[in-house]
Formats: sequence, structure tokens, C-alpha cells
Amino acid sequence: MNKQKVNLESLVRDNIYKLMPYKSARDDYSGDQGVFLDANENPYGDLNRYPDPYQSALKEKIAVLKSVATDNIFIGNGSDEVIDLVFRIFCNPGKDKALCFVPSYGMYEVSSDINDVELIKLPLTNNFQIDKETLSPYMNDPLLKVIFICSPNNPTGNLICRDDIVSILDSYNGIVVVDEAYIDFADTESMISLLDSYSNLIVCQTFSKAWGLAGIRIGVAYSNYEIISLLNKVKPPYNVSSLNQKAAIEAISNYKFYSVNLSNIMKEKEKLYEELAGCTIVNKVYPSDANFFLIEVDDANQIYQQLRDLRIITRNRHRQVDNCIRVTVGNKSENKLLINALKRLS
Repeated sequence: MNKQKVNLESLVRDNIYKLMPYKSARDDYSGDQGVFLDANENPYGDLNRYPDPYQSALKEKIAVLKSVATDNIFIGNGSDEVIDLVFRIFCNPGKDKALCFVPSYGMYEVSSDINDVELIKLPLTNNFQIDKETLSPYMNDPLLKVIFICSPNNPTGNLICRDDIVSILDSYNGIVVVDEAYIDFADTESMISLLDSYSNLIVCQTFSKAWGLAGIRIGVAYSNYEIISLLNKVKPPYNVSSLNQKAAIEAISNYKFYSVNLSNIMKEKEKLYEELAGCTIVNKVYPSDANFFLIEVDDANQIYQQLRDLRIITRNRHRQVDNCIRVTVGNKSENKLLINALKRLS
């Protein structure tokens, strides 16, 4: 029984509810045996057939991995597709609003601009947490359809307080998207565990980070059956290629490879933190629950360019957080090159 039951029909755009989705050939016949003369495919080749539009085999693997039903899983062309679909399903262009907490992932704003939706950007506190007093006036705005929460947050690296997220879920009648792209690196339980309690919750994860599959663009959304059905209704019919589905299935099947790599990253992360903290050029290393660190220096623009000249590419986040650079945890040799360069620059 849900703790929070929202009226989804009141949140979804009217034209989306009325939309007759495109029916692909694989909607009419989903079997894998037969003489296929229905989709105007070339009869020759290894990749001549359209992919499974609903990624059934991959969803079955993910369902076991995450202990959720396949009906609660949506596969997107990266998490960015999920973000865009949320805007398209729930926000009327030029009328409705969405909200996020900054600094955070830049695609929330890009997608809001593309979809002509006002994005309210509320500053996080000094320790990068949600300011509930600042948020409070917006919670009952009927035009505020979606709240995005990135946890662990990018670019700051920290988890957003779980109790604060639950408080929003308890009191807000719109859609809450919790973006957990970096959750594999955090010592905490995913918000997926709350899906049965909140009908307005969407949890996004990805194969791009801990799974090392950024090149195949596989994003995953977890939610209730009705929201997953809406995502499937609006998405392009063949949004994830056969090659990408196969690569993700193979990765899950080879879980040990993922586990070993994740362990190595976490070990290197611990060493990198100590080394960064010991660099005189680094004023502060922010705590991180992700696979990167936000570091504060005297002149982020200068340090970023000097590192770039040495072909050590970091991310200049000065515009988001004053004089800060974001540094990904690399392998042992990459981290050593970074530290040596920072020591030479100090």
C-alpha cells in the first residue's frame, strides 16, 4: 500500500494521455522464430533485424540484479533520454515548471530549455544539501510538475540527505526524479527500495559509470507500472540498439568483472583523496560518494588550463562552484600523473 498516492492523470499532459503510440512490427509479433516479412528489413546480414523495442532480455537481467519486476523498468538511450521524456510527458511547454537544486547535472536545464519549460534552480546549502525553507514556498504550486534530485550529486559528489528526499516525496504531489547515476560508488541503499511506497517516484541509474559502459548509452528508470507505460508510450520505437542491449546483458552476466573494477576504483579513490589533500595547491577536497572529487584551488581557470597543457584533462566547474575543478578517479598510473602535475604546479 502506497504511502503517497498521486493523481497521475492530473500531472500528465492531455495530448500524451490521448496519444496513440506508434506500433512497430515487433509490437504485432514478438516471437524470435519465423519468416519475417513484416518490417521491410533486408533479409541478409547479422544486424538486419530491428532490436527488441522493449529490451525484454536485458530487463530480465536487471530485474534479478535489482530485485524489481520487469514492469517497473524502463531502458533509455542514456539517462538523458529519460530526463527528456519526463519533461515531454508531464510538462506543458510554456506553462508548467520543473525544479532542481544547483549546482547539479546540466542536462536538467538543457532539457527544460528544449521543451520550453521554466526550470526553478534552488541553491544547495554550503554543505550541498537541500534548503527545505527555500523549497517550501514552491511545494504547493500546481504548475510545478517535476522535481529533479541528483544523489550522489554531480559535480559536488555528495549524497543528498535521504530524509530530505523522503520528506519531499511525502508532501509533494508532483513527480520526483532521483538521479542515481553514481549510486554504485556510495555506501547507501538505492531509493529503488521506496518504489512501492511512492507512486510519484522515478529513480534513474546508468551503465555509464560503475559498469564502464558509457559508450553504449544505456540508462535505466525504475518506477511504477503506470509511469513506465507512459515512458514506453512516448519513446521512439527502437530507442536502444541490439548491440547495446547485448553489451549490457554481457556485462551483467560477467558481474565479477564489474565487481573487481568497482573495488579497484574505490581503493584508488581512497589513495587519491589522501594525495589531493596533501597537495599545497589544493585548498579543499570535498567529501565524495561518487567516483570523482570536487577540489578547490586558488584559480581554477589557470590550474585547469595548466593541467590541460600537460594533457591531463579535468573538468573546470568554476562557474558552478567558485574556483573548483572536478577530478575523476582514474587508474593508478593516471592518478599518479595527476598528483605529480599538481605538485609541480604548486
